[in-house]
Amino acid sequence: MKIRSRAPLRIGLAGGGTDIETFSKEHGGVVLNATIGMYAYCTVTPRNDGIIKINSYDNKNDLVTAAAPHLALDGDKLILHRGVYNRVVKEFNGGRPIAFEMSTSNDAPVGSGLGTSSTMVVAILEAFNRLLGLNLDPYRMAALAYDIERKDLSLAGGKQDQYAAVFGGFNYMEFKKDGGVVVNALRLDRGRLSELESSLLLYYGGHSRSSAKMQLELTKNIISNQIEKTESGESKTLSAMLDLKQSAHDMKDYVLTGDMAAFAESMRQGWEQKKRTSDIVTNKELEETISFVLENGGEAVKVSGAGGGGFLLIYCSPESRQRLINEMTRLPGKTYPVSFTKHGAESWIVR
Repeated sequence: MKIRSRAPLRIGLAGGGTDIETFSKEHGGVVLNATIGMYAYCTVTPRNDGIIKINSYDNKNDLVTAAAPHLALDGDKLILHRGVYNRVVKEFNGGRPIAFEMSTSNDAPVGSGLGTSSTMVVAILEAFNRLLGLNLDPYRMAALAYDIERKDLSLAGGKQDQYAAVFGGFNYMEFKKDGGVVVNALRLDRGRLSELESSLLLYYGGHSRSSAKMQLELTKNIISNQIEKTESGESKTLSAMLDLKQSAHDMKDYVLTGDMAAFAESMRQGWEQKKRTSDIVTNKELEETISFVLENGGEAVKVSGAGGGGFLLIYCSPESRQRLINEMTRLPGKTYPVSFTKHGAESWIVR
């Protein structure tokens, strides 16, 4: 018997960064995001020989060890897998070790701005949820995934990725001052979703494995910088964060009413607001790519993630779409279509 699971990656449309606890606990945060047809995958096969074997194909790490109540956190090697295992054993299995074989993979590179790390945590957690029959409800699972990543493993970041991966779909998320989270699913008709899919593209500039680690470190530095400036009350950063919060509220209305011109303008303003939160959100290479896109038919561009690199989210009119795609073949990276998915984390049994 095998347990398979998958959880969808997400694009951040507005409000990203306001889900970081240091901001949301003082001002409340809101984020508009949507899950797409790209996934983190996990397969778990129970073993009866007291051995744990893990293969992570997206970062080319593996582990073979005796099953134990706690797996040591060995630097950054398989830290997500170890963190989920440790919490599951402690909280749901009475401290008794679990022997299994696990393989994981991801449709997008780690650190690329689509929530890959948090989504992987959710995919692994969902596999154990099925294996042990835990029947965790969505809010409990998302909160647990957040605790594992942010508290158990001390990894910097916000809350939106875990909730997006668990719930799936197009969501307006509220992050309350008391730590509570409310996920409001937007009910968009098929025509409106199709118009958005026809107007959005993702572009990934590509990086080597070594530069992927550099991007992860840069993301960590950006988030740490935003936290530091928010906590110190720096007026420029705080003002930008409050503007990002308002932009999420406004963009929700534009999506629901189908006002695409206002959607594009809000996306443009959101990127300018994001750049005001930290001096390292953007760089020369990013700005050159964004300028190229805007000069060749794109109407708005933003980074989907903390910044510094990763996937760019591009808005263009459907009439200009193919011309823009053709022109972007001159860039070194790859352009992807956007396809929304309404389903969150899921698992199934293969016999």
